[in-house]
Amino acid sequence: MQNRHPPSPAAPALGAVLCLLAIPALAQTAADGGATALPALVIQAAPEGSPTVPSVADQKAALEETAGSVAFIDAETFSQRFAASMRDMLEEAPGIYVQNRYGQEVRLSVRGSGIGRSYHTRGVEILQDGIPTNLADGSGSFYQVDPQALRSIEVYKGGNGLAYGSTMLGGAINFVTPAAQTALAPNIVSLSGGSFGTAQASTQASRVIGDYDFLGTATLRHADGYRGHADGDYGQVNLNAGYRPTAGLETRFYLGSYNVDQKMPGTLTLDQALHQPRMASSNALSGNQARVEHVQRLANKTTWLADDGQLDIAVWAIHKSLFHPIFEVLDQDGWTYGLAPRWTGNYSIGGQRNDLILGARATAGTNNARQFVNTHGSRGSQTLSAEQDARNYEAYAENHYYVLPTVALMTGIKVFHSERDYGNFTAGREASADYDGINPKLGLLWEPRKDIQAFIDMTRSQDVPDFSDLAQSNTLGTTFVPLGAQQAWTVELGSRGKYDRYGWDITAYRSVIDGEMLQFTTNGSIPASTFNAGNTIHQGIELGGSVRILDDLAETGDSLTVTQLWTWSDFRFDGDAQYGDNRIAGVPQHVLRTLMRYRHPSGFFVQPSLDWVPQGAFVDYANTQKVPGYWLLGIGAGVELAEGMSLFAEGRNLTDKRYVSDFGPVTAAAAGTAVFYPGDGRSIYGGLRVQF
Repeated sequence: MQNRHPPSPAAPALGAVLCLLAIPALAQTAADGGATALPALVIQAAPEGSPTVPSVADQKAALEETAGSVAFIDAETFSQRFAASMRDMLEEAPGIYVQNRYGQEVRLSVRGSGIGRSYHTRGVEILQDGIPTNLADGSGSFYQVDPQALRSIEVYKGGNGLAYGSTMLGGAINFVTPAAQTALAPNIVSLSGGSFGTAQASTQASRVIGDYDFLGTATLRHADGYRGHADGDYGQVNLNAGYRPTAGLETRFYLGSYNVDQKMPGTLTLDQALHQPRMASSNALSGNQARVEHVQRLANKTTWLADDGQLDIAVWAIHKSLFHPIFEVLDQDGWTYGLAPRWTGNYSIGGQRNDLILGARATAGTNNARQFVNTHGSRGSQTLSAEQDARNYEAYAENHYYVLPTVALMTGIKVFHSERDYGNFTAGREASADYDGINPKLGLLWEPRKDIQAFIDMTRSQDVPDFSDLAQSNTLGTTFVPLGAQQAWTVELGSRGKYDRYGWDITAYRSVIDGEMLQFTTNGSIPASTFNAGNTIHQGIELGGSVRILDDLAETGDSLTVTQLWTWSDFRFDGDAQYGDNRIAGVPQHVLRTLMRYRHPSGFFVQPSLDWVPQGAFVDYANTQKVPGYWLLGIGAGVELAEGMSLFAEGRNLTDKRYVSDFGPVTAAAAGTAVFYPGDGRSIYGGLRVQF
């Protein structure tokens, strides 16, 4: 039977936001503000924020009180370049390895989180406005994050995600959308596009009316893709509305609709990826492989400000439907629900400052998972009918006690209980697994002078398998494999700050892991199988540094700044019976990015960039094959034409270098192993943005 998909609701929602643009601006509308890496379009007073959505300055200040490695990204820094994927948003954050595959599909790994996962995300919790977007089993994808709908990004690496209740190995990334009080302008319209048939349109409108405020963002995107069979259509809508009945009480509702229709080009052999990178795999073509996903998200956050702290109560519901022809047609429909109270208190103990976070989370979800024979992208005979149920109960606490005005002792703990139930109705089998854990945290934060910090901390993390790991396809069909949780102890030492014309953010870490969840690809058309490894070690250095090398080149207040990012990743087995001390496949040892920014106070900027991977990563756990290293040259430029209007242009991979951007790890590589994603060739993008 030929598959039919409902029309995307993004188009009417986009029309609704455009209608809102026509409403005259009212009192208390949002203003632009905040220092950025690139010139601001409109210079006004900084937005003050609201109880549910603090100002960008307050968000950054709160984040940097963490005794551990964190990063803050103001969305203005990528508003003047083409931004469509996670890489476009996170490429300048030290320690984050993010590589494009096709469309919005990327590999996202923080400190080796999900290093063996060749699709979607594992080991990193994704939040939007402090509310999880991961499903109840911990799985997640990247399609619900729209770069055009963001105001800032908070990155909590490793155990520092405890601030939101996360204790995954990679930590947590919180994508913050604007409210009317923090938006860059009451109205924003942007148009962009370029190579490979790429076109994107986005509009945002916000208003404050008395005690009520409203904001809506809608984005439509189409791309033919660099490779064959890689065209994709995206429609993303984010709406929020707030109500403040009294000065210290505010409630905010969030509504999101995210629609994806993405063809999949498949994986190639190494020779094909380097010499015929634009081709699609034969499996992708014969199976008309694609991902058609519709997600609706409704959430509420209510904030009450007390004299000694703040209480936030979040509730949310996520509905996801998936039509996914790959090795078979995956047809899924499910719901996730959650409740999360969180108290942030400020006290004085013995005359010293004390900051406390107390929180709890309860999440549950059910997913109906069906599979069919793939008949060129349509459903054939049914092969599986299953139900996947997940429940999680979590409580956490984090305390910062300032033993001295410049030294904070940080202690924290999380306790959790997780349940996974699986019913295979086709085979008449049921199975379940429960997971329990206690994850402590201990650290010190020292601030010897304003804008300079040093920290050391130790945390324990636990990653619970999701159903992509537990329900594996093998010769017995789809079978529940009772994997253990991945457990790790991580120690990190670092410093961040700025002094005169210098800025830095550097962290060294070491994680000792037991039962790391790794994967190996058995066939390019079959999902990778997951196993618990023995002892493994992840260690590395995350460095971001910048120096303003020249000022007033033309005696006009212009500047020239050089920024260097370096991520060193040493991930290996530790005395494994099969692999000894081999390196774990998936992530290269060294990843470097160099930027040079020239800025003129008139609003003109130009920014050449160099991405360099000196040696590619091992493809297999046997360490018999590596992908080649590479370097990519790019340049971006922009100019403010009038108040609130700007243009940008950007060139990527200007030398048209052929390289492998990502791959699925295998146990032992062979000449015809087809697990590689070629990187995009030379591309040019441009755009227009108007704020008014």
